[in-house]
Amino acid sequence: MKILGFKKIDAFTKGSSSGNPAGYVLLDRMDSLSEGEMQKLASELKGFVSEVGFACREPGGFHLKYYSSECEVAFCGHATIAIMYDLISTDTELLEEKELKIRVRAETLPVFNRLREEDAVYITAPEPGFLQRDISRNEIAEALGADVEAIKAERAVRVIDGGLRTLIVPLASLMDCIELFPDQEKLRRFSTEKDFDIVHVYTDEVSTKGTKYRTRVFAPKYGYLEDPATGSGNSAFGYYLIDEGMWEDDFSIEQGPSRNSPNIVRIRRLTGERADRILFGGSATTRIEGKYHLH
Repeated sequence: MKILGFKKIDAFTKGSSSGNPAGYVLLDRMDSLSEGEMQKLASELKGFVSEVGFACREPGGFHLKYYSSECEVAFCGHATIAIMYDLISTDTELLEEKELKIRVRAETLPVFNRLREEDAVYITAPEPGFLQRDISRNEIAEALGADVEAIKAERAVRVIDGGLRTLIVPLASLMDCIELFPDQEKLRRFSTEKDFDIVHVYTDEVSTKGTKYRTRVFAPKYGYLEDPATGSGNSAFGYYLIDEGMWEDDFSIEQGPSRNSPNIVRIRRLTGERADRILFGGSATTRIEGKYHLH
């Protein structure tokens, strides 16, 4: 049996919203747990957290890995927010650092500490991939259990990788977004057949002052229907807005099915010499802290 320090942290919340729950295990070395042990721990927590993040300190920053109840995940935005918010806010030396580095499966990413100014950390999304998929609006509507008229005809449907391969679907109204309730298994089969990871739906009709878009993200591939607040999906959406010529300024997103208490994700654009990158940010709340007994 291994006894591990464990936290359950809700990302993208400091108020009345529920956030997105992530499990978090801090390790002395990443190889102190095997891949099988990481998967076992994440599987045991199915229904309790969306993903589990494993982190360890290394020269220059931190190494992070992520597991859902079903498999390893290439990049998990909300778990990264939860972990980095906790690490920075509980360490007086890290609290003084304005920028840190994290190593994930694809690349090394900058993390920006804005706790004192905004009570938030910002994560740099992985470099985008613009993918070609043959997916019709009728197929999407069928998979989502929605009327095809709910998909906004004048906006593009795209598949963009912002950490996870994301099908981005424009919806006509806030009610079309809020009332969406797909069949999990049907949507999982659709995502497997069309070779993407998650479905991101959006509308520019919102219910919260100060936000620009309402989004929802569905992730049946990873063993659950909905991701209530996400970094990778909304990062892909940020890259979508840039590529479609729709970006106007930095903004906040309201996410989830609740009209009055959505989760809030902040999106920024970082202009670089080679290409622009999306930053996603937010705060987090620790709900449980203790020891995990892994048999």
